[in-house]
Amino acid sequence: MIKPLYNNVLLRKVEASNQTASGIIISQKEENEDFAIVEALSGAKEVKVNDHVYEMPLREGDKVMYKKYSGTDIKDGDKDYILIKAEDILAIVE
Repeated sequence: MIKPLYNNVLLRKVEASNQTASGIIISQKEENEDFAIVEALSGAKEVKVNDHVYEMPLREGDKVMYKKYSGTDIKDGDKDYILIKAEDILAIVE
């Protein structure tokens, strides 16, 4: 298991569905580059963003939206992860 340090968060990439809402199956699967699931947190209680300190809003299992082209891509077996700074996470998706 990968344990993030400091202000970092480990995200698991979410694969896009290969079926549309109407039931049409798409032959090519794509990764949904905007969304991921929080797999592990560093344990930090606070996040510093633009010189302001906030309580860590994230929990393991949250679906989040993050900045494109940020973080470090990691492949562990058949799973793809991103190690990213907490401040690069833009939103929690409910």
